[in-house]
Amino acid sequence: MSMPPGDVAQDTLEQLDVTDEYDGIRLDHYITAVLPERSRSQIQRLIRTRHVRLNRKSVRASHTVHPGDVVELEIPAAVPATPTAEALPLTILHDDADLVVVNKPPGMVVHPAAGHESGTLVNALLHHVAGLSGIGGEQRPGIVHRLDRGTSGAMVVAKHDAAHAELSRQFADREVEKEYVALVWGLLNTGRRIDAPLGRDPSNRQKMSTRARRARTAVTRVTGTERFRGLTLATIAISTGRQHQIRVHLNSIGHPVVGDAVYGGLRRHLAADHRILATLERPFLHAYRLAFVHPRDGRRVEFRADVPDDLQLVLDNLRARRDKDD
Repeated sequence: MSMPPGDVAQDTLEQLDVTDEYDGIRLDHYITAVLPERSRSQIQRLIRTRHVRLNRKSVRASHTVHPGDVVELEIPAAVPATPTAEALPLTILHDDADLVVVNKPPGMVVHPAAGHESGTLVNALLHHVAGLSGIGGEQRPGIVHRLDRGTSGAMVVAKHDAAHAELSRQFADREVEKEYVALVWGLLNTGRRIDAPLGRDPSNRQKMSTRARRARTAVTRVTGTERFRGLTLATIAISTGRQHQIRVHLNSIGHPVVGDAVYGGLRRHLAADHRILATLERPFLHAYRLAFVHPRDGRRVEFRADVPDDLQLVLDNLRARRDKDD
């Protein structure tokens, strides 16, 4: 796949002709289906700001389309990111002309938002990386996917829009391999599969739940385990990437992630073997492996992020105690 040079960005005009298979669906759903590189929130924003016309008229996102309709999109040129570059520590696992892979530290928010205008991964990227994709908007330059604030590990970031679109497509089509390590309460078996749709918790909109009225497909698989007394270090693979997916799924089967204050992972009273867990200030969850097809030449590439010191300290202690007992 050829990649564009760093030309001056211009507005993009696209025309879409609605075909029979899309008869009667919402306008925003139609555009998302035929332009998978664009997020639904981005499409809805374009419709809301009158950058989308159906048969030369501005309409609502909920308006339905029919065969023969013509949809026109005017996609504004990406603007330079406004967050400030900050010289924050950041481990870069790979860096080339198209993308960069980083090991996000725990406690770092991915992009600026209310209450987190600085100290984010985006702020660090602007300091360490020359050039980022503008598709994500000025607050999320280059950001293709996210990790929770408390989760550390491998993330890929796009350097230009063509790479961003292709990586986003791979995530949307579930072609990206994502593996995590998680320390959970109880004894969990290798091979366990959790297939439970996720959505907003009906009783707390800040949380996700398997009991949501409106939910999306989510699948989590346990691909490996190492056992301790009352605990399991699990290797977790996901193809979907729903918000809080691993944490909610593991809690739903009675094995919450150790240290997870939101989804049942905290214990007030710790046994002697578990006192090291009191040192944790976040969920024991780390994205250790990421594999995808490189957008430039089609090579399958894989990156691994070392377990950070706070989690390694816990593992070393648990293993030493187990070996002593054996």
